Amino acid sequence: MPKDIGVRNNRLADCPPSPNCVSSRSPDAGHTVDPLTYSTDADAAMRALKDVIGNMKRTRIRTESKGYLHVEFTSALFRFVDDVEFLVDEQARLIHVRSASRIGHSDLGANRKRVEQLRSLWQQKGTPAAKEDR
Repeated sequence: MPKDIGVRNNRLADCPPSPNCVSSRSPDAGHTVDPLTYSTDADAAMRALKDVIGNMKRTRIRTESKGYLHVEFTSALFRFVDDVEFLVDEQARLIHVRSASRIGHSDLGANRKRVEQLRSLWQQKGTPAAKEDR
């Protein structure tokens, strides 16, 4: 497992300089993605997130704790493993995300595409409170 996985000082690790990582906490545009938003309580949001992830191919939840999730995504062709982490910010009602390749320098945008695909599925599903508001 990569050494930069996990929560330190209530944050996910920063992205390395290489272009094969994106994060909602990154200060530079080349690595930045928006966090996921939710309108329900954090536990319900995490359950909904796990449901979305469970419907995606080649995923494996590696670590789960209150407000944190580490998931491995494996590519179909070469079986590359990418690490995707989620961290809840209850006050802001955000789920921060970091997606990084374990090997290589460039991922040809794979991590950014994955996060945006996940965001699309997240928005389609909606959080439990968001569904009730409709």
